[in-house]
Amino acid sequence: MNEQQKYQKRNLLLFPLGTVGRDAVYALINSFLLTFVLFTRSLNAAQLTAITAIMVAARIFDALNDPIMGSIIEHTHSRFGKFKPWLTIGVLSTSVVIYLFFNTDLHGWSFVCLFGILYFLFSITYTMNDISYWGMIPALGSDANARNQFTSRATLFAGIGSTLASILIPVFSTGKNAIGGSSFTAYGRIALIIAILAPLFLSITIFGVRERRDPPAAKQERFRFREIIQTILRNDQLVWIAIIFLLQQIGNGLIVGGLGSTYIYLTFGYEGGLYSLFTMVGMSATAFLMVFYPAISRKCPRKQLMSIMAIIAVIGYAFLLISGFLAKTGTLGFALLVLGYMLSNFGQYCYYLIMMISILNTVEYNEYKFETRDEAVIASLRPFITKLASALTAVLTSATYLLFDVTSYTNQISSLEQQCTQGLITESEKLDLISGVLSSTTSLQSTGLLLCMSLLPCAMMLLSYFLYKKKYILDETEYDRICVELEKRHAA
Repeated sequence: MNEQQKYQKRNLLLFPLGTVGRDAVYALINSFLLTFVLFTRSLNAAQLTAITAIMVAARIFDALNDPIMGSIIEHTHSRFGKFKPWLTIGVLSTSVVIYLFFNTDLHGWSFVCLFGILYFLFSITYTMNDISYWGMIPALGSDANARNQFTSRATLFAGIGSTLASILIPVFSTGKNAIGGSSFTAYGRIALIIAILAPLFLSITIFGVRERRDPPAAKQERFRFREIIQTILRNDQLVWIAIIFLLQQIGNGLIVGGLGSTYIYLTFGYEGGLYSLFTMVGMSATAFLMVFYPAISRKCPRKQLMSIMAIIAVIGYAFLLISGFLAKTGTLGFALLVLGYMLSNFGQYCYYLIMMISILNTVEYNEYKFETRDEAVIASLRPFITKLASALTAVLTSATYLLFDVTSYTNQISSLEQQCTQGLITESEKLDLISGVLSSTTSLQSTGLLLCMSLLPCAMMLLSYFLYKKKYILDETEYDRICVELEKRHAA
C-alpha cells in the first residue's frame, strides 16, 4: 500500500465522522426550533408571523449565500488549505449561535428581535462549515469511485447524526423526562451538549483528514447571478424538475417541521417519547431505501416506481386520517398514526431519491441542447430548492397554528413551563396543569392539524407525480439516447 492509498483509507474512516455533530445541529434548528418557540414562549399572532417572516427571509438569504460562500472558499489560500479554516470558524461560531438561541430569558418582541439576529447569523455560520465540508470531497479522492465512497459514507453518518437528534431531543425536552423538569431548561442544556459535540466531531475531520492541495489557478472567474439564472431558465427540463421537487419537498416537510409533534402532544399527551417513537418508526423506512434503492432502480423504471410509491404513500396518508377517528382509543389510534407515517415517508423518501437523480440527469440534457454541461450550476439548484421549501413549510406550519387557534393552547403550556423553570410550581404540578389544558382542546385543533399533515402533503405529492409523468421527458430510454448521441459528438 503506497502513501496515497494509506491516506485515502484513513480519510474514508475519519472524514464521515466529522458530520455527525453538524447534522445534529441542523436537526435541532430545522425540526425543533419552531416547536421550542411555540412551547416555551407566549406569542401573539403578530409575533409568530414576524418569526415566520424572519425564517423565510433568512432561508432564502441562506440559499443565495451558498454560491457566494463557495466562491470565498475557492479564493482562500492559507497554510491550512482552503477548507479547514472555514470548517473551524464555521463550526465554532455556529455552536455559539445555537447556545444563545436556546438559552435566553427574553420574551415578547425582545425575543423576536434576538431571534431575527441569531437566525441570520446561523444562516451565515452554518453555511461556512457546510459548504467547506462537502466541498472538500473532490480534494480527498481523484477518481469517481473514491468520491462516491466519501459521499455515501458522509451521507450515512449525516443520517446517523440527524436521526439520533430527532429521536433523543423530544424524549429529553418534553414531558416527564424533560431535563431539569421543564422544556425551557431542557432545550438549553440540549443545545449546550450539541454545541460541544459538533466541534468535537468535526475536529476529527479537521485534524485527521489530509486533502490534496492544488496550486491556485492563474485566473478565477467571478461569480455572476445573472449567468446562473440564464443557465437554469433555458433548460426546460431543469425548470420542470425544480418545480416538481419544490412541491414534493414542501409537502414532505410539513410533518417533521412541527405539525407532527404538536398534533401528537395535543392529541395523545404531552410526552416527548411518543414523538420519538413516531419519528423512529417512520424513519426506519428510509433506512431500507438507503440500502436497497440502487438494486430496486435497476429493476424498475423511475416513472413506474413513482406510481408504486404513490399508492403506498396514499395508503399511508389514509391511515393518518383514519387514526384521527380512533385517537380517543389511545394505543390503536397512535399505532395507526405511526404506521401511516412510516408508509407515507417510505413513498416520499423514494420520491426524494428519484428527484436527486432526475436533477443530475439534466446535465447531459443541457450539454445535448446547449453544448455546455454547467454541472456546478445545476448541482447548486438542489440545496437552493431544499432551503426554499423549508421556508415555505415554515409559512404553512405557522399559518396552520394561527388558523386553528393552536397558539391559544401552546401559550398556556409555555406559561406553565416558564412557571416551572422559575420554581413557582413543581414539575408534577406543571404536568397536571398541562393535562388540563390539553383536555380543553377541541376537535378544531386536532382535526385541523391532522388534515394539514395528511391531505396537504398527499395533494402536493400527487401533483408533483402527475407533473413528473407529463412534463419530465428524461426517462431511462431518452436519457440513454442522449448519452449515446453525446458520445458520437465527442468521438467526431
